[in-house]
Amino acid sequence: MDPQASDLLENIRQQFDTLPYPHFPLDATPKDIPGQLYLHSLTNPFYFRDRRIIDPTGRLILDAGCGSGYKSLSLAIANPGAQIVGVDLSDESIKFARQRLQYHGFEQVKFHTCLLEHLPSLNLQFDYINCDEVLYLLPDPIAGLRAMKAVLKPDGIIRVNFHSLFQRAVYLRGQEFFAHLTESHLPTQAERIEQVRVVMRSLKAEVFLKNATWKPIYETDDARVLTNYLLQGDKGWTIPQFFSALQETELAFIGMVDWRQWDLTQLFESVDDLPIEVVMHLSETSIADQLHLYELIHPVHRLLDLWCGHPTPPSPAPHPATWSTAAWQRAIVHFHPQLVTPTFQEALFAAAMQLTSFDFNSHLRLSETPVTVEGSIAAWLLPLSQSPQALPALLHHWLQLKPIDPITLEPTLQQTALSAVQSWLLRLESAGYVLLELRDS
Repeated sequence: MDPQASDLLENIRQQFDTLPYPHFPLDATPKDIPGQLYLHSLTNPFYFRDRRIIDPTGRLILDAGCGSGYKSLSLAIANPGAQIVGVDLSDESIKFARQRLQYHGFEQVKFHTCLLEHLPSLNLQFDYINCDEVLYLLPDPIAGLRAMKAVLKPDGIIRVNFHSLFQRAVYLRGQEFFAHLTESHLPTQAERIEQVRVVMRSLKAEVFLKNATWKPIYETDDARVLTNYLLQGDKGWTIPQFFSALQETELAFIGMVDWRQWDLTQLFESVDDLPIEVVMHLSETSIADQLHLYELIHPVHRLLDLWCGHPTPPSPAPHPATWSTAAWQRAIVHFHPQLVTPTFQEALFAAAMQLTSFDFNSHLRLSETPVTVEGSIAAWLLPLSQSPQALPALLHHWLQLKPIDPITLEPTLQQTALSAVQSWLLRLESAGYVLLELRDS
């Protein structure tokens, strides 16, 4: 490693020894943050790629750059029975991570002070690697990607992210500005943080950096000042740069972690109103180019957050929207495991009994748009809250609940019921609440 990169790593180590990240207190639980456990559930990446529901029991998960262990805790809670290994370059962060997991009753989690480039020295192969808020700090992100690939099982998946150059640009410029002011004469991090506050207070209100970034909470929150204005090694990428890095390391793109929020077509009032040549061009554009077009006109995502893996993963099952009738007869329907809690089951039962509407978002918030069903649909979904159901069983349950066609007043036809069942399941699958798996024939 060249001296400049070594010095940068030492600076990064010192900043996180002083203030381990994330900055949650020891007793904080990710259960209290909406969507946190959903984000870290292995169900999502493996279902997205393979259309299969995996059992996390016995799976080996690496939290690469685990920091203070908050995300290691999220991984442990979201994936019961999985084994968690955390690594970080900061000794103080590792100490805090051990304390956190022990406090919450997870004794089998292992932590190591280790650079990403040295991962092969662990002599372990992982089913899943969570590298969250780390890659953009590395002097050589490509080396970090290669190291993770080297310890990934053939069918494993890596979650990795990078700061968006477009969305993060103003903060990156602010970090460069303060690097010029503080690099030579303020020896402690506390002094540098206080200098940022003094300078930001002194700037005129219309100065772009102050107007676009400064918030009242920064007056008291040292961690936010550090990560936004003084972060050592922070850098941004664009989608083309990220895909170039994947190509260089021979890693295959699987999907964006929050893929529903990267749909280019959803940025238009109506795609039908676009010129036909534009529609045709968009339909023929690669996934990488569509994502890049999205970030060019709507850079709202702080992180370019994606899943990747070896170039030859298992062959995925086709999307349920393309299934034949025969395939649907082999379908097994699941509620997402992070959705099914006692509170959810009780509320679904109450909606079914009282024939009132039921809002999925109030139990697992995956978007800003409410996802509601009427009471009769809640009644139809009740069996799913107890266990996964075969499609024929759900179809039979539908016919029991809706034996009469409300239009013709004749007995409901099997095909009519099947079409309705498919429509509801596809809608809930698209929203993330239902998972559809093909049983082996």
